[in-house]
Amino acid sequence: MENQDNMKQGKIVVEGVEYKTLITKKYQERTPYADPDFTKVHAFISGTIRDIFVKEGGKVKEGDVLLSLEAMKMKNEIKASQDGIVKKINVKVNEQISKGTLLVELG
Repeated sequence: MENQDNMKQGKIVVEGVEYKTLITKKYQERTPYADPDFTKVHAFISGTIRDIFVKEGGKVKEGDVLLSLEAMKMKNEIKASQDGIVKKINVKVNEQISKGTLLVELG
């Protein structure tokens, strides 16, 4: 358990109920939760972009394949999570990307 000097009295809200508790320094410095933005498609794993199947300005439907991402010798199809128009493609074929990289923006 953390040293008491690194904690302070605070309140947290869980499902609308407020609780008084000791807040750790780690909790205070955490990245706060943000609702996912389904108009932005991020890489779920590191790998290499092998093919891009859409163009900027093109219309896509939910489930359409946007690009192919090769990771650990397996090709993963990255699909659109919603209907929209491709606003921007942020990667190129044969580009190596890391987990969390913004691949495509939909509008």
